[in-house]
Amino acid sequence: MAERNLNLDKRLERKGTHCLKYDFAQRRGKPADVLPLWVADMDFPTTSYVEDILQERTKHGIYGYSEVGDAYFAALKKWMKRHHNWDIEPNWLIKTPGVVFALAMAIRAFTREGDGVLIQQPVYYPFSEVIEDNKRVVVSNDLVLGEDQRYHIDFADFEKKIIEEDIRLFLLCNPHNPSGRVFTKAELKQLGDICLKHNVIVVSDEIHHDFVFEGEHTVFANLGKAYQDISIVCTSASKTFNLASMLISNIFIPNQQLRRAIRKQVDAVGISQLSILGLLATQEAYDKGEEWYQNVHAYLQENIAFTRAYVNEHLPGVKVIHNEGTYLVWLDFRETGISPEELERRIIYEAKLWLDSGSIFGKAGEGFQRINVATQKAVLLECLERIRFKVL
Repeated sequence: MAERNLNLDKRLERKGTHCLKYDFAQRRGKPADVLPLWVADMDFPTTSYVEDILQERTKHGIYGYSEVGDAYFAALKKWMKRHHNWDIEPNWLIKTPGVVFALAMAIRAFTREGDGVLIQQPVYYPFSEVIEDNKRVVVSNDLVLGEDQRYHIDFADFEKKIIEEDIRLFLLCNPHNPSGRVFTKAELKQLGDICLKHNVIVVSDEIHHDFVFEGEHTVFANLGKAYQDISIVCTSASKTFNLASMLISNIFIPNQQLRRAIRKQVDAVGISQLSILGLLATQEAYDKGEEWYQNVHAYLQENIAFTRAYVNEHLPGVKVIHNEGTYLVWLDFRETGISPEELERRIIYEAKLWLDSGSIFGKAGEGFQRINVATQKAVLLECLERIRFKVL
């Protein structure tokens, strides 16, 4: 059997499929006819091996309580070793319905109401939401945008915030969403050393780890035994294989004490067995989806390069923040002279685009827009031309 879903230029109709990206614009306060490039899923059908395993399983007709065995972990282990040089152990794994769910469990396990939780804005907006929804306080070590159009860590401020705010929990995003930074091993080690010094637990959201285009992804827990002992590493096949609605994430916690604390919180909210379809899809994707993944990886790299070239040539005053990883491109409109509010109005009502406004990623994101380039080249071109002719 060969992979069938390799033609990524073929556009499938997603409207009318209960699709959050395409079917809920009006409910989210947008015009019905916007072109959506916001939420981080792909406009590509997943590997055909996943299609086949799901069709085979649904034919059985019984969907009772289910679990997976050793083959599931074996698929994860091979993938993590092959792509990230990380040797995982079965007892480290806790399966959850999502990474944000795991963040919430960590916040509940290791902090109390009113405590500060450290993040690095501009960052994936559910980080702030899950902190505030659990009655904790957002503390940000804002990333610093350099002249090289890359974000950098202010390590002095990072340690200062930990000390002043009595931080016990840090939510790391690497590869970083929305900036596209892939932090180096040296940067991660410096962060880790500060966290070790001050007894800070690190929850490392590495969900975009399979889309790195420059440099190399380093698993935070793989820096060494000391770092492993303070690590909660959050992964999922949802970004890699476009399986977000399957609601399966794989959370690796080598430290037994930390793992027991998270397990207690997961049990407390009533999560036990997860969806058999999600579990089988994840296993099959990691087992047989390599060709599809490599094809998508190359296509996304081309889309990112195309976006950068188009912006540089046709969108004066707009800068592309250098993307080292993720399929999310971060555009800086601040030198156009358009206010963030007017920019948002033009994008939505003139260009008829639904992007992610930079302001939702924190104050440091004001004047930026995030574009999801995991779509067909023709759709991406249409989006950029709407910005060129309707926004600027």
